[in-house]
Amino acid sequence: MTACVVPAGPIGPADPKRRQLLVATTAAGAAAGIGVVIPLVSSMMPSERAKAAGAPVEVDISRLAPGQMMTVEWRGKPVWIIHRTEEMLASLKKSEPNLVDPGSQEPQQPEYATNEYRSIKPEVMVAIGICTHLGCSPTEKFEHGDAQGMQADWPGGFLCPCHGSQFDLAGRVYKNMPAPTNLEIPPHHYLAEGRLLIGEDKSAA
Repeated sequence: MTACVVPAGPIGPADPKRRQLLVATTAAGAAAGIGVVIPLVSSMMPSERAKAAGAPVEVDISRLAPGQMMTVEWRGKPVWIIHRTEEMLASLKKSEPNLVDPGSQEPQQPEYATNEYRSIKPEVMVAIGICTHLGCSPTEKFEHGDAQGMQADWPGGFLCPCHGSQFDLAGRVYKNMPAPTNLEIPPHHYLAEGRLLIGEDKSAA
C-alpha cells in the first residue's frame, strides 16, 4: 500500500484543504490498521465451524463441590459433569440388578469408562445429557425417595421428562424404560488436577 505524503509545515485556519487531507489520511491509516488486527485476533479464536465439528472443550472443575453438577456444551450437546459423593457412589452397586446394561457392554462410552463408575475417576461423572430414546434432556433427581416426586425406593439419578426413562447416577438406564441404552459418555481426559478436556482422548492429545 502506497502511503500518502503530506507536506510538512504549520496547519492553520488558512489551510483548510491541507487540514482535510491530513484528517482523511489519518482516518484511512487507522482503518487499515484495524483491518489488519481484527483478522489476526479472529484467527486465534475457535471458529463456529470448528466448534460445530467438535473442537475439544477445556473445563475447570476445581471448584465443583461434592454433590454438585455443572453443564457445558460440546458439539451442540449438553455435557454433564458431576462431583459424586460417597453416598452417590455407594448407590451404584445397589442399582445394578435393576439396570439394562450394568456392565456397560453397549458401546456408549470409551473403553476407559467401561467400569461400574463409567468414569476415569470414580467421583467425577462426565456424560452427555441426552436421553437415548428420542433425544430429550433428562432432569437431575439426586435426592432419595419421593422427595422429588419419585418412587419411595428411588436411590437418586435422572428422569427424562418426555417419556419417563430413568437413569442411575452413572447414566445407566433402568429396565422396562423407553430408552434402550445408557447415556453416552464422551471422550475426555484430565489435563491436570481439576481440569478436564472434553472431546478428546488422552491417546489423541
